[in-house]
This record gives sequence, C-alpha cells and structure tokens, in this order.
Amino acid sequence: MAGESETLTAGSYIDHHLTNLTFGQLPAGTRPGQDQAVWTLAQNGHEASQMGFMAIHVDMMGWSLLLGLIFFVMFRKVAKNMTSDTPSGFQNFVEMVVDFVQDNVKGMFPYKNPLIAPMALTILVWVFLMNFMDLIAVDLLPAAAAVVGEHVFGMDPHHVYFKVVPSTDPNITLGMAFDVFLLILFFSIREKGFGGFVGELTKHPFSHKNPVVQTLFIPINFVLEFVNLIAKPVSLGLRLFGNMYAGEMIFILIALMYSAGPALGIFGGGLQIVWALFHILIISLQAFIFMVLTIVYMAQSFETGESH
Repeated sequence: MAGESETLTAGSYIDHHLTNLTFGQLPAGTRPGQDQAVWTLAQNGHEASQMGFMAIHVDMMGWSLLLGLIFFVMFRKVAKNMTSDTPSGFQNFVEMVVDFVQDNVKGMFPYKNPLIAPMALTILVWVFLMNFMDLIAVDLLPAAAAVVGEHVFGMDPHHVYFKVVPSTDPNITLGMAFDVFLLILFFSIREKGFGGFVGELTKHPFSHKNPVVQTLFIPINFVLEFVNLIAKPVSLGLRLFGNMYAGEMIFILIALMYSAGPALGIFGGGLQIVWALFHILIISLQAFIFMVLTIVYMAQSFETGESH
C-alpha cells in the first residue's frame, strides 16, 4: 500500500493507517441523501468523529479481546498439562514468566491478597501481546482486511480501516488504567475505611494541631491530593499509549520510504530491521512498567492494611 502513489499520497497513507474501523450512530445528513441517523461503519475519520462517545473501535476491541483469549488459552493449557517429569519448553517459559511476576509482587506488595499476582501476570502478558502487534508489517493485516471487506462484505477497499495495535488507542490504555483506578479506590476504602480514605485526601500534605487552621487546609490538601490521585490512572494509560503510538508512527514513516525509490527503499528496509529490534525492548519495557506501577499503586492502597 505504501507504493500506491497513484491513489495514496503520503498524508492520506498515514491518515489511513491511523484511522480505526469505527462502528457507531451516524447523524442524519452526514452522507449525501442520508435523511436519518443510522448505525454503520464510518467511511472516513470525519464520519468517525461525528459518531460521538458511543462509537466503538471494532478493530481495537477485536484485537484486544482476541489477544486476551490467546493468553488465557495458552496459559490455561500449560496449567492443565503441567508436569514435573519432562516439562516442555513452553511450560518452562510460562513458569519463568510466573516466577518473574511473583518475585516482583513479593518485592513490591508486602500484603496478603490473592488478586494482585494474577492481575500482574495478566497485565504483563496481555499488554506485551498488544504491544507485540506493532512488530507485524504495517501493511500486511490492513491489506488483508481490505480484501476481506471488499469481497466478503462488499465494502470499498479504500474505506476499510484496520488498526492492529490496541495499545496505540488511548481508549484501550486509559480503559485499562481506569480499571486499575477503580481497584485503587476499592481497596483504599476497604483497608482504611471511608473516613481514613477521605482523611488521606484532606489531612495531607499540610496539617496543623489547631483545628481551625486544619479546617482551612482541607480544600488546599484536597486539591493537591486529588490531582495526585487522578494522575495515577492518567499517567499510567497515557505513558503506554504515547510510547506505542510513537513507535507505530515510526514504522509507518519507514514504510513510506519504499515508495520513494530503490535507494530509500533499501535504506528503509535496513532501518526497519534496526527499529524493530530496538522496538522489542520498548514493547517489553512498557508492559513491565504498566505491571510494576499497578503493583505499586495497589501497595499504596493497602498501606494501613495487614501485612505479612
């Protein structure tokens, strides 16, 4: 697709790769001759933006659920067939990943809770799998989707949009971060009580023995602590999104080199290999960071709870 300079400019090529396969309610009058709102797939970025908050990124939802299912099936299969006699190479790999996660949880979460370690394992592997999709050739799956859309669903192949890296969608990364945030609130209130949780937001960082002065500090403390509380899920989600989105953009820009002549094509091929090798470190590190910060935030919500 990068080489289709007759039909795609560099700008339209980039826009095409950055547009999601979006399903939602298209307002009346958006398309010529459309006199009422309809639920349909967007044919361009403008239509997707008109669908509003209730629009669904079908490609991102589909890939994230599929990758989560792959993780579940693979690890469940290993758990059911686990043996100590002659373990397979994949069993050894899974055991290594589980031990790695357990070591991190024990080192950063000095409390008893059966949820934290499985959650950390799920985050590490699931986010890694979503990030790993960035290593697939940028045109391969979108081109396959265009063929399927044209011949199976009768769609215009130029209006079949298909992103494949879920972690480049802020809806996915912030959604995961929001789930973590809900757990932070739940365990903070459960472990510290509602009064203790409110006290954390209103009695720190400024405090005074005089009750009148302390009362005056409450709105200031609340603003500071509330910003700190909200910053956790926002930074957690945006950090992953920002790093993966930047990596995706670099792959797209490199792909454009193939249509700029043999010399740049050869250079782009070498550059793509180098960037892909470096990107393996990035996708692994981002999955690890998301897991570690989740464990740390969970530990903070348990700070007044019962430790080992």
